[in-house]
Amino acid sequence: MTAAATGHNESLSSPYHHERVPALAHQTHGDFRHASKQIYRRRPVRLRHAEAALARRRVRLGRSVLGRPIEAVELGDPRATRRLLVVGSIHGDETAGIALVERLGLSDPVPGADMWLVDELNPDGVAAHRRQNARGVDLNRNFPWHWRLVGRKGDQQYSGPRPLSEPETRIARRLIRRVRPTITIWFHQPLALVDRSGGNVAIERRFARLTGLPLRHIGPYPGTATGWQNHRLPHTTAFVVELPPGPLTKRRRERYGRAVIRLAR
Repeated sequence: MTAAATGHNESLSSPYHHERVPALAHQTHGDFRHASKQIYRRRPVRLRHAEAALARRRVRLGRSVLGRPIEAVELGDPRATRRLLVVGSIHGDETAGIALVERLGLSDPVPGADMWLVDELNPDGVAAHRRQNARGVDLNRNFPWHWRLVGRKGDQQYSGPRPLSEPETRIARRLIRRVRPTITIWFHQPLALVDRSGGNVAIERRFARLTGLPLRHIGPYPGTATGWQNHRLPHTTAFVVELPPGPLTKRRRERYGRAVIRLAR
């Protein structure tokens, strides 16, 4: 109805048009600023908002040892075959990646990609400002690939009594098996480098180039998240990015965030 009315108004200026209905002879676009016209105009805006809401959703993944929620933001098209997982912090005293992942969660979805963003896998450690979880376990020594007993409770890199003994590592494993991310990035600190973690080195090299961080090899370590994924899902790539010490500057946060987006394209 409204589209037809707009077409009628445009035709009034034509020398070939002769309106035979007196009530319509002098209508202009202003005559159609009634409720139905306003609803029609607002409809595309509402549709865009609805599409944005569908493209961004928060997912509860589980709870930490002390019951703190661990959540993810899914950003993008769930049907996409290109999927990224980005984890801001697995060690509670290495937290610069949290703000970076939170900022990514506010960005526009990348067409053709589905990003899963976890700001904190170890919220108990973040709250206590310590590396390990609430049971004193280094979560990045608790994954099953090449796991071995390391240290004892209280040690910085205590592996836990057995693989996947901690709820946080079980949550991460469940998420990775569910999403099967093409690329997974784990942010750490404070070495300021991209680690050659055993996946596709071309992807790691590209991310290093985009961020300006050097590409180095700092392992191997037993029971790591990257080692487990690269073994369990051999056609995917999981790697560690060691951020510089301290909070990220806005410039670095934006640069590293753009690098993640570029990998998603």
